[in-house]
Amino acid sequence: MSGHDIISDGVLATSSVRRTAFNPLQMTDTSTRGVRMSDATTRGIRIQVRSEFIPDRSSPREGSYLFQYHVRISNTGSDVAQLISREWIITNADGEVERVKGQGVVGEQPVLPPGGSFEYTSFCPLKTPVGAMQGSYQMVTTDGERFDAVIAPFTLAVPNALN
Repeated sequence: MSGHDIISDGVLATSSVRRTAFNPLQMTDTSTRGVRMSDATTRGIRIQVRSEFIPDRSSPREGSYLFQYHVRISNTGSDVAQLISREWIITNADGEVERVKGQGVVGEQPVLPPGGSFEYTSFCPLKTPVGAMQGSYQMVTTDGERFDAVIAPFTLAVPNALN
C-alpha cells in the first residue's frame, strides 16, 4: 500500500481524487481485467460505477482478491446537492454481507451544482473471486431536503470467473 491509501471499515480507499475524463463506453466486460459497470439516476443525481479486478494486488492462493471501482457522480437535475454520507452493501460469493457506512467519500463531501460532477476511485478487498456491491449516497439540497441517491448493483469478478 502507498502512503495515499486509507483503510476504513474494511474498504481500502485512495486519499486522492482523480478528476479525469469519464467514458462510459469504456465500461464493458471485454477487458482481461474484468471490467463491470452500473448506472442509476435518482432525483437528478446520476451515479456511474465501473469495477475491475486488480491482479497484481491480489493473492488468490491466500483467498485475497482486490477490486477497484471508479465512481462518477453527476448532477443532471436543477437543484444543488451535497453528498453527505455513503452506505455500501458488499456481498461475497459465500453470501457474506458487509455494510459499510461513513461520512462523505474519500474524505470529501462534494457539492454538486447542476451540470457538475465528482469522480473518485476506491478499492474493495474480497476473500472470494466473485462478489457484488450496491448502496446509496445520502444527499442534501440547499433547501435542506435529504434523499438517498441509489448506487445500482455491480459485480466484482475475476476475469472468466463467471463464464
